[in-house]
Amino acid sequence: MKKKVRNSIKALALPILLPALLMLSCARQEPPKPVMIGISKALPESSYGHYAKWIARADTAILCIDLYHMPVDSALALLDNCSGLLISGGPDVYPARYGQEGDTVKCDPADFFRDSLEWSLITKARELNMPIMGICRGLQILNIYHDGSLYPDIPTDLDTLVKHRCEDWQHCEHSVDKVPAGSLLYEICGEEEGMVNTNHHQGIHRLGKDLSAVAYSSDGLIESIEYAERDGKPFFLAVQWHPERMDTLNPFSMPIARRFVSEARSYCLEH
Repeated sequence: MKKKVRNSIKALALPILLPALLMLSCARQEPPKPVMIGISKALPESSYGHYAKWIARADTAILCIDLYHMPVDSALALLDNCSGLLISGGPDVYPARYGQEGDTVKCDPADFFRDSLEWSLITKARELNMPIMGICRGLQILNIYHDGSLYPDIPTDLDTLVKHRCEDWQHCEHSVDKVPAGSLLYEICGEEEGMVNTNHHQGIHRLGKDLSAVAYSSDGLIESIEYAERDGKPFFLAVQWHPERMDTLNPFSMPIARRFVSEARSYCLEH
């Protein structure tokens, strides 16, 4: 199976690598290994295409692979050849995953395949010590994976005046603050506070084990998580906002993409 996956990846990467192959043909050197990032769901492009475009703005040579539209075993085999995993946004995680099946009525219809797929991808990425990035739903399932829980529906479960989801979601935003100076998020973005977009009705209730909350909205809802102890561990960052849909000049957008890509490149060189 892995041989077939490698062959398909070589075919996918060939147009990008062709100039390098021509330059190195006389020296008979091997072409550089392509850096690939697996995205838990990146298609259809009309609703999920912004993730790959965001990565491309940071580095046009990165190959982004959609891992959703295939069997789980095929997705895991492809992840073996990737250098980073991005868990993208999407529908609610089935609440039984965090022991609150009775709250299903408050949630969007479950995508059981996606829940299982992302759970398996996270497990595999952790085994490989691979960089992991989570966005919106990605933050939520990563928190659940680490034995955390969610507010199934913020408007009914949290007493807040902050609008976390608006009818006009393309123009919905709020502030984030309390970004600790020693955190990975601060290291990347260089800001203790700022404005971000928002389009979610769920959020972190109980923080997962071994995680640290490193950004909050003004009502105290957690907006970003990372490892509590980062020494000796691979890149791990998740945000509740959608940096892939924000202004590229916003410090909470493109700096995150560039750092994630840099970590993926380092992983690729080491493996």
